[in-house]
Amino acid sequence: MSNPISRTFAALSLAASPVALFAGSESYAQETDRFANVEIKAEALADGVAVLFGAGGNIGVSYGPDGTVLIDDQFAPLTPKIQAAIADLGAEPVTYLINTHWHGDHSGGNENFGKAGALIMAHDHVRERMLGIQKSGRGNDPASPVAALPTVTYHDGLKLHLNGDEVQVKHMKHGHTDGDSVVFWKKANVLHMGDLFFNKVSLPYIDLSSGGNARGILAAAETALTMVDDDTKIIPGHGPMANKADLTAYRDMLLTMIGAVEKAQGGGKTVEQVQALKLAAQWDINPDAFIKGDAFVEAVYKSLQKPVHAHEQPH
Repeated sequence: MSNPISRTFAALSLAASPVALFAGSESYAQETDRFANVEIKAEALADGVAVLFGAGGNIGVSYGPDGTVLIDDQFAPLTPKIQAAIADLGAEPVTYLINTHWHGDHSGGNENFGKAGALIMAHDHVRERMLGIQKSGRGNDPASPVAALPTVTYHDGLKLHLNGDEVQVKHMKHGHTDGDSVVFWKKANVLHMGDLFFNKVSLPYIDLSSGGNARGILAAAETALTMVDDDTKIIPGHGPMANKADLTAYRDMLLTMIGAVEKAQGGGKTVEQVQALKLAAQWDINPDAFIKGDAFVEAVYKSLQKPVHAHEQPH
């Protein structure tokens, strides 16, 4: 049987989907035409905090007298448009840049922003992966140029005390990848979840080749729910803005799917047999989704074949 995940990746590449999940910055820098009509749209979330929507991962922006903090930066050809959108907010050029993970639709602009003077920060594994050749849906992504690499890395997380707020960056282990971080503005009550959370546009993408695991995504959702309240504005990696109810529904879906796949797997069913059960049908309702039901079930199935980390205990 052909690999549903591989088929999905190929379709994404051919369709030039706005998420273009797995592209390296260099390969996409050569394809600027596909971004020519992309518009970067800004939405204010709180005083000095905004989200930018474009082509690729959603971008968080924190700005004020202490400088401008950018969370993710989409694709290299979009950097001028992103810079213009930041200027339109009344913000100074980017001072600090945090990558939620290594994928090119979230870090493709690193080289541009790094050369413009931004201090790039990310989890240790993000730098490690960007230093070498990585497998992706398009083949192999080349190692990133030096200017694109995070120069400040961390293991568990860090805090930035800027613009009258405390920005908390926390690593979530073995979720979407092995280098995911969430970013929480304590005063503004805004949480950026990166690709640990796809809101209403697709089933989750679990990058098994980058250390991702379904149980880790579930654990991240559980942890995030302890950080938010009914007033928290949640920036997903992809999709529209979300709230606690949206994240709760996402957590419940993960819990249900992992339990169902685990039960079927424990009963001796192969991955193809589990896919035939269409366990994700009630959530697999977007015909243009990045990840469809069979690909998601396969990723969950393979996740459950891997060792259980302490933070990934099934519920």
